[in-house]
This record gives sequence, structure tokens and C-alpha cells, in this order.
Amino acid sequence: MGGRWIERWEPEDETFWREEGERIARRNLLFSVLSEHIGFSVWSLWSVMVLFMGPQYGVDPAGKFFLIATATFVGALIRIPYTFAVARFGGRNWTVFSALLLLLPAGFAFAVMEPGTSYTTFVLVAALTGVGGGNFASSMTNINAFFPLRKKGWALGLNAGGGNIGVPVVQLVGLLVIGTAGAMHPRIVLGVYLPLIVVAAVCAALFMDNLAPVRNDTGAAKEAVQARHTWIMAFLYVGTFGSFIGYSFAFGLVLQTQFGRTPLQAASLTFVGPLLGSLIRPIGGSLADRHGGARITLGTFVAMAAATGVVIYASVVESLAVFLVGFIGLFVLSGLGNGSTYKMIPAIFLAQGHRKGLSGEAAEAYGRRLSGASMGLIGAVGALGGLGINLAFRQSFQTAGTGTGAFVAFLAFYAACTVVTWAVYLRRPTAVPETAEGATEAAAEGTTAGGTGAAVDERTRPGYAKV
Repeated sequence: MGGRWIERWEPEDETFWREEGERIARRNLLFSVLSEHIGFSVWSLWSVMVLFMGPQYGVDPAGKFFLIATATFVGALIRIPYTFAVARFGGRNWTVFSALLLLLPAGFAFAVMEPGTSYTTFVLVAALTGVGGGNFASSMTNINAFFPLRKKGWALGLNAGGGNIGVPVVQLVGLLVIGTAGAMHPRIVLGVYLPLIVVAAVCAALFMDNLAPVRNDTGAAKEAVQARHTWIMAFLYVGTFGSFIGYSFAFGLVLQTQFGRTPLQAASLTFVGPLLGSLIRPIGGSLADRHGGARITLGTFVAMAAATGVVIYASVVESLAVFLVGFIGLFVLSGLGNGSTYKMIPAIFLAQGHRKGLSGEAAEAYGRRLSGASMGLIGAVGALGGLGINLAFRQSFQTAGTGTGAFVAFLAFYAACTVVTWAVYLRRPTAVPETAEGATEAAAEGTTAGGTGAAVDERTRPGYAKV
């Protein structure tokens, strides 16, 4: 897997970007989206498979939630090594390998998906589908390195949104199969995806590139772990992406369990929320480019808390129509927040680079390497939010037979995310920050009070994107 290596890559150089860089970056973005899209479909496979699992499978609702949670958990953890694999092996090379790896979970699911298979086997195969969750981390880290800061919100939003849309697409495929062949034929879904996995791997091999400047940069990982902004953003990403992936995996099962929908009825509704949440993610990134990611993120969390209140009300009065309005609203808002939070990451680390005394290409390179390394950690922790959502649903349905208790917990968490976003990235400082990170926050947000030096001055550079 020697692959094609690009030795010089300077996306912040406008001449380089115009004459050569943009064309290459867009090509890599296109085929990165394809591979990540298939990865998300495989990762969310069990949100569809459980709809095929009728009484003959002998698995109760709590057991089905656990299958979904298992896939979520493995997908979250595997994002960490996938992030650092890009620097070790190259973005193109790793995309080819990680795409081919998806053949394992799809193939094993094809083999075992029938009544009489032990529950332990189902759990192991569900865990194996977690490798699809790793594709997001490596793809985002790779694409982050290709684009200049002024384009990152749009590029990362499009890359992630194109990947996220793999969730509703596999659910639509499941709906088509249930509606035509019936709920006894889950292997048709898997038969659709096996050749698509091969297509994604071949396209990555033919049309993607490796960037030599980001190879073997292991020091960035250590710095990202030590940076407190990595963990603050990870907490916020739990609220946005954790909500998106957790709700995507659980939506159909909640409709079946709480509102008594049939597999076909559940499948006909399940895809709507993830589809809208995926489509709006690039818009969240673009809005963050224009108005600042922290402002968009704050508004998103406030709105998510309000939508959760609607869902709680609908659960109490048992109104499916109101429940769907509130729940789909949560999907749309989580997608918007996904785009805005990821836009914040490169801006934060660029501003931090300026605070360290770096300037020009040195500061931009620092921002690229730290944001690329931190994205995997942030993505992994954020995906664990999906695990928390599925476990909360499992516990709520086990103890009360309804998801209301889980939604109350989610409401409290969104309130906490709102407070953290405001306190760290929007609160106006009243004095010059004493620490580097304090100045980073002021500079990256573009505040008028407090903060001096290169980091604050940098916000006046054309194309500089605020947090």
C-alpha cells in the first residue's frame, strides 16, 4: 500500500490553493465521503436488523437495545486508533484498508442473520460492525489536513454529513426490503452492501492521495490529549453527535416498543430524522464559518432542550404525532450542532498557535496538526454519547416501560452543554486573560474585551474564522 504521496501541501497559500490544491482537495473529499458513507451504513446496520427480529428470534426489547449499544460502543472506541492511522499509513492507504475491513461485519451478519442463532453470536457480530464507526474519525482527520481554515467548516460539514447520511440510507434499504420481500429476508439488505464496500475501496485506491506533511506526527496526539479544549469540545460533541447517532440507532425500536408500531410502520418513519440531520450538517458548518461556531452551538443546545421538552410531553400524553415532531426536531438540531462544533475545533487550535508566538504558516500548521489529532478523540467521546442514549433507553424501558425517564436525563444534559458553551467560548472576559488558553478563547471567539497580542490581532486577518 505504498500509494501516491503529495510532498508539498500548503492550502493556506492562496496561489497554491487556486492553481492546484483546491482541485486535489475536492477530489479526495468526494471519495472520502463515499467510504465514510458506507462505513456509517455498516455501523448502523443493527438499527435495521433489529426490525427484522420478530418473536421467532427470542430477543426482547432490552436485548435489542443492547445489540445497538454494543455496536455504538465499539464504534466509539475504535475511532481513537483510526485517527492516528492517517498519520501512520497515509489517508488514501488507510481509507482503502478501512473500507475493505467492512466486508467482515457485513459478511458475518449475512451468515448469522436467522432464527436459532444464539444471542451471544448476535452480540459478537454487532460488536464487529463497530469498525464502521471508525471510518468517520480517519476520514475527518484526513480531510481536515486538505482544506484551508476558511473552508474547513464547509468541507468538514460536507464530509461528515455525507457520511452521516449512510444511517438513513441503510434504513431506507431496510424499509424497501420489508415493504417488498417482507420481514423474513434481512440478508437482502446485506447483499446490497457487500458489493458497495468493494466499490468504495477501489475508488479510494484509484482517486485519493496521501499527504506527506502529516505523516508520522505522533507528537500531535500527545499534545491533543493534554489540551483541555480537546476534552471540552468532546463534552459538547457528546451532546450533538452522541444525540444524532444514539437517536438514529434507537428511533425505530422506540417506535415499536413505546408506540406499538409494526416493523414496516417503524421502518417507514425511522429514516426521516437521520436523513434531515445529515443533510443539515454542512449548513451548520457554513453558518459557523459565517457567524462563529460557538454562537450556533449555543443556540442549538437551547433549541434541543426545548425539543426534548416537547418529546417528554408527547411521551406522557402518548401522542405519536407530537412525539414525531419533537424527535425529528432533535435530529435536525443535532445535525446542525454537529457541523458547528466541528468547525470550532480548527479555529480554537489556530488561535492557540498564535498565542504560543507562532505566526503565518507555522501557526496554521500547528492548528492543522492539533485539530486533526484532537478530532479522533473528540469523535470517540462524542460517539460514546450514543452508547449512553441507548443504555438510558434500555434502562428506562426495563423499569418503566416508557422512554420518558431517559428523555428527562437528556434534557438535563443539554442544559449542562448550554452552560459550558456559554461559559468557555462566549462569556466576555472582564480582564486580560492570564493564561494561554484564556487568551485562546477570547481571540478565537473574536471578543472585544480582554486579550492582547498576536492571537487577538489574528481575528482581523481576511478569511479568519471565529470559534
